[in-house]
Amino acid sequence: MREFAILLATGLFGLSAAGAGAQEFATEKMRIRVATVAQALEHPWGLAFLPDGRMLVTERPGRLRIVEPDGRLSKPLSGVPSVYAHGQGGLLDVALDPRFTENRLVYLSYAEAGEGGAGTAVARGRLGEAGLEDVAVIFRQRPKVGGRNHWGSRLVFARDGTLFVTLGDRFDYMNRAQDLEGHFGKIVRINPDGSVPKDNPFVGREGALPEIWSLGHRNVQGAALNPATGTLWTHEHGPRGGDEINIPQAGRNYGWPVIGYGVHYSGAKIGVGTAKPGLEQPIYYWDPSIAPSGMAFYTADRFPEWRGNLFVGALKAQCLVRLELDGARVVHEERLLAGLGERIRDVRQGPDGFLYLLTDDDDGRILRVEPAAE
Repeated sequence: MREFAILLATGLFGLSAAGAGAQEFATEKMRIRVATVAQALEHPWGLAFLPDGRMLVTERPGRLRIVEPDGRLSKPLSGVPSVYAHGQGGLLDVALDPRFTENRLVYLSYAEAGEGGAGTAVARGRLGEAGLEDVAVIFRQRPKVGGRNHWGSRLVFARDGTLFVTLGDRFDYMNRAQDLEGHFGKIVRINPDGSVPKDNPFVGREGALPEIWSLGHRNVQGAALNPATGTLWTHEHGPRGGDEINIPQAGRNYGWPVIGYGVHYSGAKIGVGTAKPGLEQPIYYWDPSIAPSGMAFYTADRFPEWRGNLFVGALKAQCLVRLELDGARVVHEERLLAGLGERIRDVRQGPDGFLYLLTDDDDGRILRVEPAAE
């Protein structure tokens, strides 16, 4: 599948409900505006909304902060595990337990050093007054290896309460994305305490890690549940071209590095080409690459024209991508916010119905997208 027609546009909101300092931009459907909600964040990576209207935001060097509705940043919270903050690694995603109002549990994914090198890990702790308490590591990617790239690391809770964790192929170990004895290039599914759900597809299979849900992924940095179906949707980085959107099914193989729609950085062909029997096809791909990161389905009423659309952040393309869907098909693409010149790391729908973005920079920002005033 090739890209559909694209319209470049721009937009977001910020600083106050009045939209102080906001920029306005045209899109295919409406005019929108963008402003800064918070700034002075060092490579913010993941965002989660607390029930009281505040936000939790991660910074890749290893800090977790609370952001007040007026944009004030807390001091770094205590209790965050030590992270391997090198290359693309560090403190990455953050997610709230589905029963957060009862248990106050927060989940963090991060790059963790250890014997053999480093790997993606997930820890959870109870949010207290000054930070996380009773922190425990519930998952560790195996094995740990050298290298600074491709950690994956998005966290998504399924409707049944299980937790999906996306894992990168760790770059130099891409061939092991096809190996069920390691976690490279996999999506795993665990219970909130780190135990393995009994209905995972490889439970009881000799030579396979039971946490594995799907395999053959490169570097999944976007994941979200489709609100219409409850199924997991993901996107992953291709090398030179071939960024993909997939709907990972239990036990399925998504091909990397046997098939793909781009080429290696050297220009060499990927595996056997774009298709092979037994390997799944993406529902959509980008060539050239946009370097996607972050993903959110829009379900609110602030932008009725966008309801049901899928939004994807783009690092290389420095934009926000809006995708119109027909079931499991992408039928139209529009690129927003290109004029901001920002690498978009994460995309979230806020409880207020607006879209919130993280910009990947030494002086990163939280941005909010609102409709422009009539």
